Amino acid sequence: MVAQVHGAARREGGPAVSGEALLRWRRGLLRQGGEPAALDWLLDLEGGIGWQQLQQVRLHPDAMVGLKAPLEHLEVLWQRHCSQREPLQYLVGQCPWRDLNLAVAPGVLIPRQETELLVDLALERWGRTGGPQGPRHWADLGTGSGCLAVALARAWPKGQGSAVDQSADALRQAGANLQAHGCGERVELLQGDWWQPLRQRWGSLELVVANPPYIPQQVWRDLDPVVRDHEPALALVGGEDGLEALRAIAAGAQEALAPGGWLLLEHHHDQSDAVAVLLREAGLLQVQAHPDLEGQRRFASAQAAPRP
Repeated sequence: MVAQVHGAARREGGPAVSGEALLRWRRGLLRQGGEPAALDWLLDLEGGIGWQQLQQVRLHPDAMVGLKAPLEHLEVLWQRHCSQREPLQYLVGQCPWRDLNLAVAPGVLIPRQETELLVDLALERWGRTGGPQGPRHWADLGTGSGCLAVALARAWPKGQGSAVDQSADALRQAGANLQAHGCGERVELLQGDWWQPLRQRWGSLELVVANPPYIPQQVWRDLDPVVRDHEPALALVGGEDGLEALRAIAAGAQEALAPGGWLLLEHHHDQSDAVAVLLREAGLLQVQAHPDLEGQRRFASAQAAPRP
């Protein structure tokens, strides 16, 4: 007699396998290569079997398990990941990030976990100096998938946001994610270089976040092929020293920000001192470094000086 199906319910029309067969399938794929955590991520996002449910399968291998997709389909994706080094996020078309589930596709940078801290920093900085309603005008430079723009628009529903990117592919992806999370009407999408598309808002931007390309050229050449060969170099490489985009953003900040407005940046873990110099040379005040999840100085905040 078949035991209970693990999980909330078998998805209507979805396949079911025994727990023993699932575990045997998992062991077989891992013998071919790849990281267990990555395979479990795929099993969760595409197969519908989360980590806790997988632990239950180990305890009750005779029970039947309902899947969102056939194991044959998951195996094809896993083999593409292992043989061609394609990012799993592109293969499944989604990426969990913060409390969001974002659509992602080739040509657009996959959101990183550490970038979630830029949202926390924005909320903390504005909470310290701004009003309870959030900034009236804010911007996300180099929006990519729109992860920062979606998070800030949800946090500040009464504000008006601007999401800027050079890439038309990125803006299409950001627009889709903003619409999917009910923020499309409150964030304008602008194509171009950093501050330039925002010219009509110069002097009124109360908070700006940016996760620009900051990887030095040589470091990029040595990156894992999963990143180097598949994610867009436009969103990763910041010139020979990695500071090309950061220089441009720092140089235009004092003119573009409202008096007292905040600029919040993500940068490479060894660029903190150089970024602080750029911000101070641009005339910004309250320059401060902030750590990432591993204690590395990966973020910077600075405030626009009052107008004369």
